[in-house]
Amino acid sequence: MAETLIKVDLKQSAFDNDMVHNRWHPDIPMVATVSPGDDFIIETYDWTGGFIKNNDDASDVRDIDLSIVHFLSGPIHVKGAEPGDLLVVEILDIGAKVESQWGFNGFFSKQNGGGFLTDHFPQAQNSIWDFEGMFTKSRHIPDVRFAGLIHPGLIGCLPDPKLLDTWNKREVDFIATNPDRVPPLANAPFAPTAHMGRLKGEARDKAAGEGARTVPPREHGGNADIKDLSRGSKVYFPVYVPGAGLSMGDLHFSQGDGEITFCGAIEMAGWLHLKVGLIKDGMNKYGVKNPIFKPSPMTPNYKDHLIFQGISVDESGGQHYLDVGVAYRQACLNAIEYLKKFGYSGAQAYSILGTAPVQGHISGVVDIPNASATLWLPTEIFAFDINPGADGPIKHLDGSIDMPLAPDL
Repeated sequence: MAETLIKVDLKQSAFDNDMVHNRWHPDIPMVATVSPGDDFIIETYDWTGGFIKNNDDASDVRDIDLSIVHFLSGPIHVKGAEPGDLLVVEILDIGAKVESQWGFNGFFSKQNGGGFLTDHFPQAQNSIWDFEGMFTKSRHIPDVRFAGLIHPGLIGCLPDPKLLDTWNKREVDFIATNPDRVPPLANAPFAPTAHMGRLKGEARDKAAGEGARTVPPREHGGNADIKDLSRGSKVYFPVYVPGAGLSMGDLHFSQGDGEITFCGAIEMAGWLHLKVGLIKDGMNKYGVKNPIFKPSPMTPNYKDHLIFQGISVDESGGQHYLDVGVAYRQACLNAIEYLKKFGYSGAQAYSILGTAPVQGHISGVVDIPNASATLWLPTEIFAFDINPGADGPIKHLDGSIDMPLAPDL
């Protein structure tokens, strides 16, 4: 029986758990030690540390202070790991905590985090999803049910001081190019809400002012949000500090490619059963700069899809040069408009794309000036036929059920 090295009590504030942290910094103390070949269990909070509740009110999504996220379990010291090695992490199993069989999906307001389509959905909304074994459904989005592919949205190793300085400089310099942008271009270090695990005193205060925020993926891994990192997957992480300093959190029950709603998966508290190994000097041997991932052999078995295309021409008709971000946004918007014809609100359709196992593809980046991106929507997740037909869409929903919308203050 594998040992549970890190436990979380969902009734306890994440700030009171010294085996958890919410910044990246090389001085954060290790909280557990393992050897190559060991397997072990790690429990995690949801990424907000329990701030979002299971209710029909989106006020908590509107009011959350996003400088507190993400709460990560770790860091874990791996014996023998040295800078330049590759840390091999296998996900043997993963699941939701027994006492928390639900998750949430939310849109943050444009003034507080925003999201991929924040100009179209600027107000805070959320949907709650109940777990039924490997399946999930939401009281806020009727006639949709699908199999989950549980995965950690965020997992990686500690940076060394040089890499941390690189991150902070390039991101702070980037913010300075448009400091008043809403949402901001990036998130600078912010000490007041930093939780530095077991680091105490002046060392803690110094590191809190330097610690990198956990929002983006970076060279060490971090918030990659790859939905296929489930049971049976394997990750090769660059090691930057002695012992590696492996941390993880931000578990998702299910997610569509791109996590387009920002709080874009079905977020949950849970646990991971992991096994670790080492490839000595692996970064040099394989020319690795960023992690390498092997996906899970287990995927939801949906065979029939509607594929929505987008090109790099924005909503106002503006032309962009091979911009895959613009193209994917158009594919998402096209899918949302399609689903609205069946009676879903725009918010419900947006939430479906963020939570269901939709696939996002970069389909073309050479045919100037337009990049082509596609969104693959599985049709079998719906309780009715959404395929096009000569009779046109049949409206199955009357609008009486919708997602909670937080009032403006």
